Amino acid sequence: MKRWGDVTQDTADHLSAGSVLDHAEMAVVVTDRFSNLLYWNPFAEKLFGRPGVPGSRDQALSLGIMEKDHPLAIELAKHVLKGGVWEGTFDVRRGDGTIIYVRAQAVPLRHPSGSVTGIVITAREAMRSNEREKDRFGLLERIGERLAGSLYVEETLKRVADMLVPQFADHCFIELMEGQRLTRRVSTHVQGWSPPPNTWAPLGAEIRYPVGHYAEIALRRQETILVEDFSQTNYPSPGEANTRLAAEIGMTSAIVAPLCVRGEVLGLMYLGLSNLTDRRSPHYDAFDRDFVGAIATRVALAVDNALLFEEERHTAESFQKYLLPPAPLPELDGLEIAVRYYPAAPLASHGQGIQTQVGGDWYDVIPLSAGRVGIVIGDVEGRGAKAAAVMGQLRAALRAFAQDDKPPAEILARLDEWTRIIATPEQDDSGEDISVPPIVTCQYLVYDAWSRQLSFANAGHAPPLLLNDGTCAELDIKEVGQPLGVRAKGVHADLVYKEETRTLPPGAALLLYTDGLVDRRPVRDADGRPPSDEETLALLAGKLIEVSDSSVERIADAATVAVPGEIDDDMAILVVRSAPDDLEVEERTFPAQPIMVGEARRMAAEAFTGWNVPEERAELACLLVSEVVTNVVLHAASASVPRRELVLDSAPMPFDETWDDLPGLENEVVNEKEFTLRLRRGGEAVWVEVFDQDLRLPRIRSAGENDEGGRGLYLVDQLAKRWGSRPTKEGKAVWFEIPTKSR
Repeated sequence: MKRWGDVTQDTADHLSAGSVLDHAEMAVVVTDRFSNLLYWNPFAEKLFGRPGVPGSRDQALSLGIMEKDHPLAIELAKHVLKGGVWEGTFDVRRGDGTIIYVRAQAVPLRHPSGSVTGIVITAREAMRSNEREKDRFGLLERIGERLAGSLYVEETLKRVADMLVPQFADHCFIELMEGQRLTRRVSTHVQGWSPPPNTWAPLGAEIRYPVGHYAEIALRRQETILVEDFSQTNYPSPGEANTRLAAEIGMTSAIVAPLCVRGEVLGLMYLGLSNLTDRRSPHYDAFDRDFVGAIATRVALAVDNALLFEEERHTAESFQKYLLPPAPLPELDGLEIAVRYYPAAPLASHGQGIQTQVGGDWYDVIPLSAGRVGIVIGDVEGRGAKAAAVMGQLRAALRAFAQDDKPPAEILARLDEWTRIIATPEQDDSGEDISVPPIVTCQYLVYDAWSRQLSFANAGHAPPLLLNDGTCAELDIKEVGQPLGVRAKGVHADLVYKEETRTLPPGAALLLYTDGLVDRRPVRDADGRPPSDEETLALLAGKLIEVSDSSVERIADAATVAVPGEIDDDMAILVVRSAPDDLEVEERTFPAQPIMVGEARRMAAEAFTGWNVPEERAELACLLVSEVVTNVVLHAASASVPRRELVLDSAPMPFDETWDDLPGLENEVVNEKEFTLRLRRGGEAVWVEVFDQDLRLPRIRSAGENDEGGRGLYLVDQLAKRWGSRPTKEGKAVWFEIPTKSR
């Protein structure tokens, strides 16, 4: 008899290192110093869900370790190759897509000489005994972290489903209450599988569970329900197709948890296991039920916050939408227009809600007399409902002021006064008025598409960018006035706001914007230094040059994404482009004599015929031309002749000599009045303008039954689409608009 501990040769063969490792319930992986795979035991193949191929570098590098843990894996390899020992946990995505937590220990592989020639890794799934509880709490913590960064319902629900499938479940449904309806919002399944059509309800479908169904019980009782083993239970079926599919994929277990918050049920979260994956345990237990209940509590809070946020965001966007010009903007002759408005992205440090969404940025496009256009971009300092309310008042005021057709500098001066009027009234302890007007930057431009003349005045706003012939640069502005609301008392507005004029080249585009376009968060370059304003502007200009020949819509889109980073403040963009071809116009000056009324009408008739204006519309326009010109001629005849001082170098003449014999005197005394008729052809209308030197603006008056006059402007008011008058440097202009399409 052999001594205790002696083994036969057959037994000794089974105790070889290779045989022992082949039967070990632990993964053993060996690599060389260069991460080439040298050994991979059978359990490693089972644990990591993929076969090991000796000599494979990629397999040894990752082992399925998820990307977020790659830096840690590289560091541990360096540590072990220096002779150290490392132990810790990795997130591993197996070959079938499931995610497991792996507890690993890495030690150096040493040559008999003592040098380190590789790494020996032993690993096992970190879900045994108390490791399971640690893993669940770790998952719960991760879900909480991911939910904390979500402000939108769909994003919140998707994040939950992605965390739970396939790590904890093969199937995840989340259904939310919409009024009295339960609607499916999430349907996520293990990778590579989706339910066939007409089986399980799709996204957006109304879900109705029969009475007695475990999901119906969870909803009614507001408690988490566990179905540990479907083969041992019998619940009412939602439908034949549903039951058949569940049998085909081998549904084994399920947990349904209600989403409850503030005493209200928001919906249900359903998790299920099936035979689509090979899991160590195909059934949920009571510990899993409690775990899912804890997840559901966090999900319900996140969904409730997201619903409240989306409601406030919708309120904010609606608030801003109705303060800005309605879309689409009117089509204007000689201009292509594109606009964009984006509210600021929410900041956690600023809280969540309307105060971080709306702001004081605005734009406007205002049709003026005779086809001219007022263009506005502005920004009220600060953000929130107050800034938006101030913006709404200023936009309405500027639009009203613009109808007077005053020069841009005068419009800004009036808007500056209005900014002081709307300042919130406040008083100090002594009763003194300490109201502080809002600080507003604004730029107002007037563009005449027929002359291509661009007149503008600036109140502390960033100059527009001019795109022309493949270049992009700021519009040259000589006089940039102070922002509205900061002008010192006693300083006249004429000294602050100056009007300038430029000619916009054919096909050139202007980009007007607020500072939200260029001030982003975070804006960091490669070395971590925030780019300067000049660098940001250069980046924006470079992107715009690339699309300078494209449509204004594409230019607006390119500008929106040109500067990297998240929008820190609300942002308004307005892009206008001049027409490449000149618009049709006819202009002629006549003496202010009654006989010229017929000449003016003849000129208008010939122009309308050449422009193919419909006969009915042309006759109406010619009639109104006669009325306006007649009015000008009559008032020119009744106007007083300007006095002129007569200076004689010679001795006084005797009384019997005639003044008519004095050479050149008739040119000094006689001041013949004139009027100018200008006709403009637009896409859907013609505009008529009559200019004269009389400073008196016309007004409609009531004509008596026996009065011979007084009805001309009444006819213009009744028959023209729009009409008006405006002062000019030499006198005034009376204009009206006639559509070229029959009513």
